[in-house]
Amino acid sequence: MATPGIAALVRAGVPHEVVKFSHDPRESSFGLEAVHALTEAGGIAPAQIYKTLVIAVPDGLAVAVLPAPARLSLKAAAAALGVAKASMAEPAAAQRATGYVVGAISPFGQRRPLPTVVDAGALAWERVYCSAGRRGWDVAVSPRDLIRLTGAVTAGIQA
Repeated sequence: MATPGIAALVRAGVPHEVVKFSHDPRESSFGLEAVHALTEAGGIAPAQIYKTLVIAVPDGLAVAVLPAPARLSLKAAAAALGVAKASMAEPAAAQRATGYVVGAISPFGQRRPLPTVVDAGALAWERVYCSAGRRGWDVAVSPRDLIRLTGAVTAGIQA
């Protein structure tokens, strides 16, 4: 069964690969769980695996996509989005806005498009891995397709 994120990639004709791993329901550090699962087999660097964070900005919500092992600089994300400040969104607000549960928020196929910033480091990779919209499912895509499909700006947003 496709998630809205996978369906959005298919509709847009974006080449992608869905990668599944076993999600531990007791795990709460979803990005690091993906890093451990996907790098175990080798061939994928931790910095290639991206997390999708929903942030609160003055006019609503926005999305920051950055390497899972990295910390987000809210100040840098706000600057990239052209707003004065940003804070982490409440989980319930993030879920309502995107249609995804926390830990499975995909940058693709969200309920409504949100302003998005992707860490500029993504462009160093041929493919990056981000949530496919279900815990334990990631999707590998070209960073250029990620940026194009989400309408994202790019900036250095790591703390």
